[in-house]
Amino acid sequence: MKFKINRDHFSNGLAQVLNVVGSKATMPILSNVLIEAEKDYICLTTTNLDLGIRCKIKAEVKEGGSVTLPVKRLATIVRELPNIDVTFDSTPNHQVKLSSGGSTFKIVGIGKEEFPPLPEFGDEKNFTLEQAELTSMLKSVSYAQSSDETRYILNGVYFNFRDGKLNLVATDGRRLALISKDLEVLPENAGSIILPAKTVSELTRMLDKGEKLKIAFNDRRASFQINTDKDSSGLVDSIYLYSKVVEGNYPNYQQVIPKETHQRIKLERELFLECVHRAALVTSEKSNSVKIKLSSNLLEITAQSPDFGEAHESMAIAYSGPDLQVAFNPAFVIDPLKALTKDEVFFELKDEVSPGVFKTLENFICVIMPVRL
Repeated sequence: MKFKINRDHFSNGLAQVLNVVGSKATMPILSNVLIEAEKDYICLTTTNLDLGIRCKIKAEVKEGGSVTLPVKRLATIVRELPNIDVTFDSTPNHQVKLSSGGSTFKIVGIGKEEFPPLPEFGDEKNFTLEQAELTSMLKSVSYAQSSDETRYILNGVYFNFRDGKLNLVATDGRRLALISKDLEVLPENAGSIILPAKTVSELTRMLDKGEKLKIAFNDRRASFQINTDKDSSGLVDSIYLYSKVVEGNYPNYQQVIPKETHQRIKLERELFLECVHRAALVTSEKSNSVKIKLSSNLLEITAQSPDFGEAHESMAIAYSGPDLQVAFNPAFVIDPLKALTKDEVFFELKDEVSPGVFKTLENFICVIMPVRL
């Protein structure tokens, strides 16, 4: 196998597939990237058996073939090469010679036959979505995923395609974020998956390469074909991301959303976020709550801890209901406010022991449990 490639294109391609490889691979081959050369591009693939990524990079292929090499070491070497032109030469016994300017590296590889192939799909439900829209939806909910391994069903984002809508949901049991968009869903295409947290972060990282992406899934796995704009990065065709899904039934999230809240206030998101953020500066692990107090046309945010002292913030709001005070974990208030982009946000409360609810006009809801005062 022999090809010539632009160093920056090669480096960019390796960066696309690098994250999948964990630091403690169970088999040596899983630390490697599969490099296949054909026609006028090379194909790079990595997998950790739960998640796999494949992308194509343009190259001048003199002789086709395949080899696998340690991806992290290779990415570091390629990034440091002195010259923009890189020559890659592999022998039948998987020895690779990499040359650029006055630098030459010889690297020991492993044959393709040991590399686990990414599954090809057949009978899946599939949808086409806008990349920018899915990015924004994932960011709106993914902070609420659970990282508690014992509740593995919550370690991901739930995608539910049905009734003319796509709902994305994440919860860790103490807060829940939900966003929906209208989408044509044919009855035979309706279905749902729980996408693992690692896949969610890889997907979010990759979703600015073009306009559309295609998602296909069945009960056990999902695949994403992420269209790329032909740009200066050297990518050709789409990036393919394959993932196992979390198996099991997602809890009934509709039950968590309060049917009634008594008070609803309109807030300037940025201003409210800054106030809560500043108040949270005096909180500690033991005293990790901010109090939100509503009174006539005034919202006050206070926090205190024996170690640091106290903070008080206030902002004018349109409110004429009864006085009300409720406390929350500051991160639960900050996360949704940071993830949203719209300036206007609605905050709904019932009493000091009921959940608080953030809403926007764009089908977004975030329910957060209060801290007992």
